Amino acid sequence: MKLIFAVVFTTSIAIFSLWTVSASSHFNVFDYGAVGNGKADDSEAFLKAWNDVCGATEDSPTLHAPIGKTYMLNPVKFQGPCKSKQVNFHLGGTLLAPKKDKWPSDIGVDKWVEFVDVEGLNLKGGGKFDGQGSLWWENCVHKHCKRPATLYFHNCNGLLVKEMKYVNSGMNHISVNECNDVIIANIYISAPDESPNTDGIDVSKSKNVLIVDSVIATGDDCIAINNGSSNINIIGITCGPGHGISIGSLGKDGKYNVVENVYVSNCFLKDTQNGVRIKTWQGGYGYARNITFEKIILKNAKNPIIIDQYYTSFAYSRKNKGMAIKVSDVTYREINGTSANEDAVTLNCSQARCTNIILDHVSIKTTNSEKEAKTFCQNVEGESSFVVPSVPCLSKSH
Repeated sequence: MKLIFAVVFTTSIAIFSLWTVSASSHFNVFDYGAVGNGKADDSEAFLKAWNDVCGATEDSPTLHAPIGKTYMLNPVKFQGPCKSKQVNFHLGGTLLAPKKDKWPSDIGVDKWVEFVDVEGLNLKGGGKFDGQGSLWWENCVHKHCKRPATLYFHNCNGLLVKEMKYVNSGMNHISVNECNDVIIANIYISAPDESPNTDGIDVSKSKNVLIVDSVIATGDDCIAINNGSSNINIIGITCGPGHGISIGSLGKDGKYNVVENVYVSNCFLKDTQNGVRIKTWQGGYGYARNITFEKIILKNAKNPIIIDQYYTSFAYSRKNKGMAIKVSDVTYREINGTSANEDAVTLNCSQARCTNIILDHVSIKTTNSEKEAKTFCQNVEGESSFVVPSVPCLSKSH
């Protein structure tokens, strides 16, 4: 059923991508006072152009930021709803964030560029978002330190993001929150391996999302699928360095979190801290279910296959302690490659147990020929077939 969904959704995406832009009205940021030299603040020019784009009644109005220019923007919010059913943000040049020591002190620092309540938004043009995150990384290395995400989408249904570059975000590069029917295609995300918490793409409370044919190299998860997300397809991703492709984390602070219907296929993970991962907090409750990882190639990845229900040692105090994040109906199929350490397969489930965990045609060896790949599992039920190294806690289906 998950595979059928993936095919149907991909077909609809192809149709969506063939939409033509007719009778488009172009709003060039230079007509609104943009300088484009990377030093002058072009925020006001972009916001004025956006106001006219958003208020235009023609089909598919376009904000146009020409190629070959660098536009310095302070934190900006491109607010909807807009009058047209489809609006275009065509970035040919580079958007440049202020450095940390130049960041405005009178506003929050958790987002740099926001799109809110915009239906039918197309963000494309081959341009680049540069978050200039190095000072944030140096001076704010802890997880709970407040730093800006580069690009944040909230309630943007029918969203298309393609053929763009995102580099050196202070925190995560792209956040998709409460958005339905989303396509992210042919993008490039890059930050140094040592840059803390610079996730590539974070998805939360969103449905019908396709992330396809992209390269992501960061200091944290290449892609993280978080609470409230369903019908997520991740296809043709090259990931690494980074922390791999993750479901979660789920259940932080004892919260009820859910993720379901996730399909990850035809991905290549190189030099990652984890491969394909499901991570939950102790004390949380809810579920992660109907998840498939297939046709994955791993090269020198630590923890290639991992379910970690003890993501932190923190156990949230709650009266209903018998509840937990329930992990079920997870399939790993045609996963091959090498592990940077001996831990090839880790199924570390809580007392709530992981059920219907399927490993089918999985082969993982260590990069060190003198060490054998190992497996670890507890509180897990399921089946394995043609798996190297073997997973004794799962029954064999052949």
